[in-house]
Amino acid sequence: MEYNIIRAMTRDGSARAVAIISTDIVNEAVKMKHTSPTATAVLGRTMTAASLMGTMLKEKNDKLTLTFAGDGPAGKIIAVSDYEGNVKGYIQNPDVDLPLKSNGKLDVGGAVGAGLLSVVRDFGSGEMQTGSVEITTGEIGDDICTYFAKSEQIPTVCSLGVLVDTDLSCKAASGVLIQLLPYASEETVDKIEKNLPLITNVSSLIADGATKEQLLDRAFAGIEYDVFDEIPAVYRCDCDRNRILSALRGFSEKDIGDLFTDTDEIEVCCRFCDKKYKFRKGDIQ
Repeated sequence: MEYNIIRAMTRDGSARAVAIISTDIVNEAVKMKHTSPTATAVLGRTMTAASLMGTMLKEKNDKLTLTFAGDGPAGKIIAVSDYEGNVKGYIQNPDVDLPLKSNGKLDVGGAVGAGLLSVVRDFGSGEMQTGSVEITTGEIGDDICTYFAKSEQIPTVCSLGVLVDTDLSCKAASGVLIQLLPYASEETVDKIEKNLPLITNVSSLIADGATKEQLLDRAFAGIEYDVFDEIPAVYRCDCDRNRILSALRGFSEKDIGDLFTDTDEIEVCCRFCDKKYKFRKGDIQ
């Protein structure tokens, strides 16, 4: 089992950071959804961000849902993560593909478009916390920074990257999230700001052999810090027959009747893992 997430804090308590190598997670999504290169980058960045944010949840039953509802051709993008950074993802249009940008990079922002980014934390007891902001660039990392700044008033750096290989698999995917803590020292803040160019292209660093520890070393170069744990995060869908049955039972009698107008059996496909479940009308009523 690969411990692909690492969490750390500066020794003076000014900032915390989380780094992940999410290549295997993204490749699981590619295999399930047969995504185009642009869709792989969009979904991969979103899942990577959700995984990083999930590790900041406080309890084991907590969940975090990250949703980009933009007007771009990618459609809606959703990633759901848990307290350990395990994540699942969905993109409405896995075939979306756009011309490369002038700098030769995939046009993630163009695929996402303008719209709303929402973050929902489900604390497992019926209590939920929801925040939302307008999508700023659609590049995912920038939007996460905007969300934390506007919705939670936490200065945040979020660097995300997904490198797609010639065979359309994910060659490398990674992310680093840094947050300033209350009463952060100006000296530490200045050093972190100077280090930002060192973590602007994290997927290329990983493709060239960098480790998650080296990502932290770059983020906190010249700053004393302590690693406090490492976590093995994977692509994980928690769907099951009973959960889907419960959702179907929430439909009105008319809606259920409409589902079975021309058939004795319906098939429901999980949008996160593509697993299929079959139900008869008697199962639902």
